[in-house]
Amino acid sequence: MVRIDVGQCFLLGFRGLDIPDWLRTFAASYGLGGVILFDFNCQTRTYQNNIDSPDQVRALCADITALPSRPLVFVDQEGGRVCRLKSARGFAPLPSQQVFNELSDSDKRRLAADSFCELRRLGFHYNLAPVIDLNLNPMNPDIGAIGRSYSNDPDAVRANVRILNDVAHDAGIGLSLKHFPGLGGAIQNSHHDLTDVSCTITDEQLRLFYDLGHSLVGDSVVVSHGIVHQWEADRPVSMSSIAIGKLRQRIPDALLISDDLQMQGLQKKYSTREAVELGLRAGLDLLCIGNNLMPEDEEALTHAQYLTEDALANPILADRVEQGCQRVLRAKARFA
Repeated sequence: MVRIDVGQCFLLGFRGLDIPDWLRTFAASYGLGGVILFDFNCQTRTYQNNIDSPDQVRALCADITALPSRPLVFVDQEGGRVCRLKSARGFAPLPSQQVFNELSDSDKRRLAADSFCELRRLGFHYNLAPVIDLNLNPMNPDIGAIGRSYSNDPDAVRANVRILNDVAHDAGIGLSLKHFPGLGGAIQNSHHDLTDVSCTITDEQLRLFYDLGHSLVGDSVVVSHGIVHQWEADRPVSMSSIAIGKLRQRIPDALLISDDLQMQGLQKKYSTREAVELGLRAGLDLLCIGNNLMPEDEEALTHAQYLTEDALANPILADRVEQGCQRVLRAKARFA
């Protein structure tokens, strides 16, 4: 059973407009939890990747869902700079979260409904949003400086998430809070460096994840590669059983998704293969390997094979695979 289940713990990306043979083989051999789509190709530095037009995306999502084990389809559609489905290509517009925060409630509901209903029509199951990192450092190159945070006010963040949650419920789209435990106060860009947030994590920030996670449509949290030394020195949160245990204790049934394991900050400490096993052992359910930041596409098959062998030899790891698999299957039963 482990062999077919292990792939349920992977959220994979690929390059191009068509499903590659290696991904079809992966789904047939191991099952597949999900697929994530991108518009920008980080290898060629062009907007020529998985997303071209609404009709093309609808057909691609249908093809993905038809793969063995019926993978979920994910996208980052936060708004503003982080919109994989851009209005210039015919998709519904969505402003940055910073701008969204300043709108009237009626405008917020209208824009969110236009976007989320479109996501569902296209065949997406999860939007990897909203960002609930408090804007503690407006110069943060990955959050505050590019408008990805609603506010430094927890009450404002809560109000925005409640609106999105209501709209997502009606649209049938899962949401995912990010980036636990909160990257808003960081100085570094977490895409490039391991981000130390030891001195910027606040009780207010943590309560946002713990409180909002209980009622979120999709029951999902993206776990960052930030480091909190007082939890576990020198180990990223995504690889830390102590850090993930704090989240799991408060939201026991949540689907916990890694931030992309190919982000360069994490890669400076662990290879993708190492991160796969460490992340699962720490308590993650779904391991994101976007295959956009690094050209490791077909290596996913090797990762799954090694993980299968390790799980067959290690009952504790096999149990973790099974737990992750069951949470993914619950999400599939709800949204797919």
